[in-house]
Amino acid sequence: MTLSRRQLVAAAALGPLAPHAFAHHGWSSFDQDRPIYLEGKVIESKWRNPHAELVVETPAALALPADLKQRALPAQSAGVDGAALLGKAVVPTRKDRRWELELAPLTRMQAWKVQEIRAGAQIAAVGFTFKDEKGEAVMRVEYLFVDDQTYGLRSSPA
Repeated sequence: MTLSRRQLVAAAALGPLAPHAFAHHGWSSFDQDRPIYLEGKVIESKWRNPHAELVVETPAALALPADLKQRALPAQSAGVDGAALLGKAVVPTRKDRRWELELAPLTRMQAWKVQEIRAGAQIAAVGFTFKDEKGEAVMRVEYLFVDDQTYGLRSSPA
């Protein structure tokens, strides 16, 4: 059986889940040396596994907030140097206004007590996109800012 035939058999077995299974991005494809900052209005929310997803429309004049480097960050079970990530964050160079944000699996979102984020909400995030910002406008979120709450999505709360 050739690889493409195996993929067809797997897609047939997955049925309606197949588009989601093959569209999922592995974490290793994201540039973890260059955190980016995004903020904007949620225009679509997919609250499901393998991870929650948001589609966010960013403002035309996206800029780093003056207080980003000083924001208090929650403790996580994984060793993450959050202060360094916030200190290195930049706005993306690409001009896309709509970004897909990949959040954590629903069990982790529940551990952080994140309520389902719905269309119309204003959010901000620091995370990673693809190396050299090539490909889709996708961010893997490390820190999510909703209202006055900050969530560290790499691991569970400590």
